[in-house]
Amino acid sequence: MNLLRAVGPALAAVLALVVAFPAPAQNLAPAPAGEWAQARSDLRADPAIRFGALPNGMRYAVRRQAVPPGQAAFRLWIDAGSMMETDDQRGLAHFLEHMAFNGSKEVKEGEMVKILERLGLAFGADTNASTGFSETIYKLDLPRTNDETMDTSLKLMRETAFNLTIDPGAVDRERGVILSEERARDTPGYRVVVQRLDFLLKGQRLPTRLPIGSVEVLKTAPAARIADFYDAWYRPERAVFVAVGDFDVERMEQKIRDAFAGWTVRAPARAGPPQGPVAPRGAEARLVVDPGVTQSLQIAWVAPPDLAPDTIAQRRADLVQGLGLAVLNRRYSVIARGADPPFLAAGASKFQQDDAAEIATVGVGAEAGRWREALAAAEREQRRIVQYGVRQDEVDREVEETRARLRAAAAGAATRRPADLAGEILASLADHTVVTSPEDDLALFEDAVKGLAAGTVDAALRTVFQGQGPLVFMASPTPVDGGEGALLAALAESQAVAVTPPAQATAAAWPYERFGKPGRVAGRREVADLGTTFVRFANGVRLTVKPTDFRDDEVLVRVNVGRGMAGLPRDRQSPYWAAAALMEGGLAKIAVEDMERVLASRVYGGRFSFTDDAFVLSGATRTGDLPVQLQVLAAYMTEPAWREAAFARIKAGGRTIHDQYEATSGGVLARDLQGIIHSGDRRWTFPSRDEVANGRLDDLKAAVTGDLARGAVEVVIVGDITVDAAIAQVAATFGALPPRRAPRDLPPAERAVAYPGGNAQPLVLTHKGRADQAMAYMAWATTDYWADPQQARDTAVLREVMKLRLTEQLREAQGVTYSPNVSSLHSLVWTGWGFIAATIEAPPDKLPGFFDDVARIAADLRAEDVDADELARAKAPRIEALQRAQLTNGYWLTELSGAQADPRRLDATREIIPGTRQVTAADVRRAAQAWLEPEAAFRLIVVPDPKPAD
Repeated sequence: MNLLRAVGPALAAVLALVVAFPAPAQNLAPAPAGEWAQARSDLRADPAIRFGALPNGMRYAVRRQAVPPGQAAFRLWIDAGSMMETDDQRGLAHFLEHMAFNGSKEVKEGEMVKILERLGLAFGADTNASTGFSETIYKLDLPRTNDETMDTSLKLMRETAFNLTIDPGAVDRERGVILSEERARDTPGYRVVVQRLDFLLKGQRLPTRLPIGSVEVLKTAPAARIADFYDAWYRPERAVFVAVGDFDVERMEQKIRDAFAGWTVRAPARAGPPQGPVAPRGAEARLVVDPGVTQSLQIAWVAPPDLAPDTIAQRRADLVQGLGLAVLNRRYSVIARGADPPFLAAGASKFQQDDAAEIATVGVGAEAGRWREALAAAEREQRRIVQYGVRQDEVDREVEETRARLRAAAAGAATRRPADLAGEILASLADHTVVTSPEDDLALFEDAVKGLAAGTVDAALRTVFQGQGPLVFMASPTPVDGGEGALLAALAESQAVAVTPPAQATAAAWPYERFGKPGRVAGRREVADLGTTFVRFANGVRLTVKPTDFRDDEVLVRVNVGRGMAGLPRDRQSPYWAAAALMEGGLAKIAVEDMERVLASRVYGGRFSFTDDAFVLSGATRTGDLPVQLQVLAAYMTEPAWREAAFARIKAGGRTIHDQYEATSGGVLARDLQGIIHSGDRRWTFPSRDEVANGRLDDLKAAVTGDLARGAVEVVIVGDITVDAAIAQVAATFGALPPRRAPRDLPPAERAVAYPGGNAQPLVLTHKGRADQAMAYMAWATTDYWADPQQARDTAVLREVMKLRLTEQLREAQGVTYSPNVSSLHSLVWTGWGFIAATIEAPPDKLPGFFDDVARIAADLRAEDVDADELARAKAPRIEALQRAQLTNGYWLTELSGAQADPRRLDATREIIPGTRQVTAADVRRAAQAWLEPEAAFRLIVVPDPKPAD
């Protein structure tokens, strides 16, 4: 793997999607067919991976990974994407990706997904594909590694590679699906990305080849034009097959050879189209105005791409540059967290965009109306670090944090998931890099930072901002006086101001190592069949521990405090929207920035959220850092600082949040649905513009302080930890606190929440986006989980059957929508509250048909039993998904929360898989008859705002 993909949060934030190349650009000669990047590198490829190539030029990478047992990931990578399209093929690389699921020489149209469902793969979750500018990827995540599953999956990948039929009728049926995807993607954020690419890569090919393509081409291109792209670019020498999982490597290698040896070319080879040169440019500006965006700016420098080989020297240079950028980002974070900051957030990065250009950027999120101030502050801080350099203590801090993350990656290397390992191999293909092991990454890092001086980082950092430019790009929800000229004038004005050296850091120490005398264990109980231990401390704090071997050196912690939403008033807007202010506000004895600095060598997390029945503090750590993780969460529970600056930043960012939501139909549904399906209960409604603008930190404090200070506490720890170690570490933190309240059951009146009843005419919401964007939602109230647990499991299978039928009807048969969805929920907290709901994105004129189709499906399910094959295709992926989830720490962290206070939750966990297995066709029909009555259906639509009258 690339070293820069395993760094800590500060550096990772800088280097997300970033590979820095400080050396002069040099083009590589095309690699011979079948050659891997390590053939031109002094880096050692990961020895656990077997790399190979077939005589036809197709490469493969095979790795055995027996954790978790019986699972595998298959990936087919094609070195072709939208960049290879001609003008009349724009969008057809992506269209072809869709056609891979629509018929081949040996698989009839509509059968591929069904075959995979019978094997336990869910469409979308386990069966997926993606198209980019330069690559197309097909993905299968296998729930089993028996011969049937692997051989069938290999056959389907082979069919995709060189046996697709691309039938004209199937092409016509798929057009509506792809047009739905185009509509759904056309958000304000997407439009800004498109405009930014066009501005930064001026005159180059890439901005003219967006993967979604041209609507006109999507509507009219004949099947033969798609086939032409397929024949030209789906070639063995442009393909890589990746297999990672619990199988014998020798047998898997032979299976791959057998499956793909017959792949021959169908058309003459074509050279990849030129990207076009990076244009010589001076200071330029582009302003994009869209009501649905937040105000943001970017200063960028663009240089030719560097296509030098991936070598030890190159990675060392990348690392040093990355550390310098991390220091700059840390400084931006300090500014953003100050009182009345000039910007909401800022960050610098350097990355290579699909071999078209190397781009260095400083991005800034601005409060509405304060863009000049934000631009000036970000520009001057960038200039300050170039002029005066970094301090040694800053470099050392970033080194410590990166080291901690790399050590954690190395410690957990043996238990990485097949999908993650396959993803690392795929990423190396796009980046032209060598896949290296976490152990080698750590060793290379240690060698690179040994004796690393601040002056060396300074020299590397100065090379970052030397491309063409500076180019100023701004996205704004409202017009800017003076337009693009004003942007350039503001930049020039800032550049004319001299900068001063940075301030020295103040000394700080971690003040939360002691919470008092360690607590005494007052009770302990084993839940042997679930491998779980329940502990009760004398102060009333409860601890639930589940040691696992799912991921080496990973420990997850969740602290449930008080009653959460259940303790809030129904008639007053909940302040859940500002929950992040608690963590961002830091602690009474130390600010966030100082805490991050003194704990730079530790791995810990911190998040605060509202749930139905608790306020939740949570984090992820490694085994050796669990004491610090618990100290951090205990400190936030007992001594949050409640700094106004953090709350003010959230408010400032929220001033345009309604405009962002209202820009799309999906945004309006996401904003309003929770309040609607909780019948207007203000605990779930989204705050109005005025409520955000007038929100007070005291509102958040008042909502949570009582529970944080005195409420019942449940600590759940899952992962690579022993029970005794967890007990000792919780005893020293949460167990040492003053006595806490015992958990209490909610009275029936407090558990009552209503789901809306049926309506003859849909509730109408409106959005301000495209006229052809709309959404529809049709739902039936069910009941809570405890009313009848097996009926809840029956209903979950009913949901899966409805999803299959809705997909077959609206996507496959009618081509109306990209991703119809059916969801359901049976509450564990609220009496009588639950639902099953279908949702669709489609043009407004298609919504009545959606309601008719769902009603027809519901009527059929009430009247007739599903057939055996459909029942199997609904159940198998769900059961496999549950089995895989049960091999993750995150699943158990959620499932065990609340189980001490309500032991019924343990039975729910025990029964979920056997209860799903026993669901019959008659059970599905009974569930449909119980819920899917026509008059009980609740309907909602989101349609465009009517145009104002002339």
